[in-house]
Amino acid sequence: MIKFQNVAKTFRRARVLDGIDLEIALGERVALIGSNGAGKTTLIRCLLGEYNHEGVVTIDGRSPRTDRTAVLGSIGFVPQLPPPLKMPVGQLIEFAASLCGSDPKRIFDIARRLGLDLDSANGVAGRQFVRLSGGMKQKLLIAIALGRDAKVLVLDEPAANLDPEARKIFFELLAERAESATMLISSHRLDEVSTLVNRVIELDLGKVVLDDRVADDVALTGRLDCRIVVKRPEAAFAKAMAVWKFTDRGDGLEWTGDVAGPDRLRFMGMASRYVALISDISLREVDEKLGASGTPN
Repeated sequence: MIKFQNVAKTFRRARVLDGIDLEIALGERVALIGSNGAGKTTLIRCLLGEYNHEGVVTIDGRSPRTDRTAVLGSIGFVPQLPPPLKMPVGQLIEFAASLCGSDPKRIFDIARRLGLDLDSANGVAGRQFVRLSGGMKQKLLIAIALGRDAKVLVLDEPAANLDPEARKIFFELLAERAESATMLISSHRLDEVSTLVNRVIELDLGKVVLDDRVADDVALTGRLDCRIVVKRPEAAFAKAMAVWKFTDRGDGLEWTGDVAGPDRLRFMGMASRYVALISDISLREVDEKLGASGTPN
């Protein structure tokens, strides 16, 4: 589906990409990782046809540079930094759908699933995109990317501004496209994306330094039941639990809730900040056909 052949890019004598050779098949979910300056963004921009470069880049056999309109119509892209668009949200959705011949209703429906209020009198449909919060912008960009029949999804730090509940929905949306699309998910931190992918490609100084298959044991729609017991009530901990929609089971000492499977590392990172306060923690994978206790629902 995606092919890079000896791709190189130089800016002012600085070699940013240096002979990239990669092939990515349909259905692969690839983490593109590396520190700032490793070449991730430049590689993505070459894939999107934004740069002239040495070597060859093709998507489904076509060049994103010379067949730009046709190729971009089959790509869903979520940028790391949202564009400063002043267009009203409802108009932006209609415009984005028209560019690739999609039904705007699909984008509206996905945006609603992610938690955007598009229907009420005070909803976001009539507000300028640039005036939305960071999380709202991210949800809308995801909805636009996933609301088209894209064979390639390019996602740059896609869940960075999403709350835990929105991330659950985001993972479900990715699961719905897992068999029909190739996903390239860029991040500077592997722990942010490792549970979403089945292949990891690391760049450093414009070169591929790691290309490895990873265990694909975490279902995108998986869920973990969690119980945390703390030694004493703590306001900061209670605030963190509220973000994850956990329930207080007894005077701030026992908390229960569920965590999306792909979010387990992020959740454990949050919990590690309170390791001195926590006296017990348990995580159990939930079988959707059975309850957490192992008995049929």
